[in-house]
Amino acid sequence: MQIVEQLAPLRETLEDIRERKPRLGLVPTMGALHAGHMHLVETALEQCDAVVVSIFVNPTQFGEGEDLDSYPRQEAQDRALLNAAGVDLLWSPPVAAVYPDGFATNISVGGVSTGLCGGARPGHFDGVATVVAKLFNQIRPDAAFFGEKDYQQLAVIRRMARDLDFTHDIVGVPTVRDKDGLALSSRNAFLTAEQRVQAAALPTIMQDVAEAIKIGGDVATILRDAKANLRASGFHNVDYLELRDAETLEIMTIFDKSARLLAAAHIGSTRLIDNIAVS
Repeated sequence: MQIVEQLAPLRETLEDIRERKPRLGLVPTMGALHAGHMHLVETALEQCDAVVVSIFVNPTQFGEGEDLDSYPRQEAQDRALLNAAGVDLLWSPPVAAVYPDGFATNISVGGVSTGLCGGARPGHFDGVATVVAKLFNQIRPDAAFFGEKDYQQLAVIRRMARDLDFTHDIVGVPTVRDKDGLALSSRNAFLTAEQRVQAAALPTIMQDVAEAIKIGGDVATILRDAKANLRASGFHNVDYLELRDAETLEIMTIFDKSARLLAAAHIGSTRLIDNIAVS
């Protein structure tokens, strides 16, 4: 696996790779890789001739008081995992290579970025859209792979790619979960042993909500009771638990088409997100 940290050698290396392996896949990450990330890599390797993984902890998607400085970093371990998986290239730029002095451009995606994490974390999806657009231009992939765990992020990226005429495939990959159902996340590392046990209530309650909605229960009542159950299970704050249109992410008060149940809740100092299909 080749490791590149500056743009000029990146372009040269990509040109060489493309001569031998024409279909190029990109897996953007912020490092601290776990089995969920590696499932994205495996999917990309199955569908592409060559795979580039980027590791960049993007400062512009962290708001004031969020965990940029404490975000987990494990460069040596990440590189070993990617090398063993058969990744062709690791793009691991410093901040200055992505946001040079005087950088003044911002991409804002309306509609699908409204509410949910977009409401709880103002400016977050502007940072996501901007850095992903830069990665698309830097790598010029034929396909880019994103986890469905960050479902609103996936919707934002799909809308941005459509609106800005990026022509490569945007591939959503199903969420990888632990044995107790908790979605794998780099932030799970912040949980204490007790909090980790309590956190499993999130996917369990969400599954119960989905089943209750499917059989015709009142959506507002089901969601209200579920929020109370989450708080009783150890989550001290619930940012949101909402039923949204699976494509547009518009709020649904009546279940009459394919939907997505999305949640974000705090346990200790950790904010966990999850989503499941309701169809």
